[in-house]
Amino acid sequence: MNKRDEFLKTQKILRLCTIDKNKFPHITPVWYTYSGKKIYIGTDTSSQKIKNIQKNNHVSFCVDVGVNAPDIYGVMGKGIANIILEIPKAKTIAKKILLKYFKTLENKSAKKLLDDTDCIIEIIPQKFSVWNY
Repeated sequence: MNKRDEFLKTQKILRLCTIDKNKFPHITPVWYTYSGKKIYIGTDTSSQKIKNIQKNNHVSFCVDVGVNAPDIYGVMGKGIANIILEIPKAKTIAKKILLKYFKTLENKSAKKLLDDTDCIIEIIPQKFSVWNY
């Protein structure tokens, strides 16, 4: 596995950028999982990011760490977002995302987040840019 993919699989926060109805960027920090080909983000259908994607499914994203060299590394990219609404599939992916952040899905917060997740944003990256210093 290349360094970029390993980095995306291990980091915790992705900043997702969608475009709102007034054509302004809307940036949101999100929990996510990366399959090596696609990025998955759990959310609910009433969120602003879903409303934005329904109107324009072109998104950008950024994951980065470090403030001092040589520990600065980041990946940004752009891609096409699809919304997965099928509940069984959305819940299966949401569980994978949550297990990246919680030891168990029996945790009270994990249960609440899983209950609140009724869709998944699937991003198919079209381009990546990587930097390190």
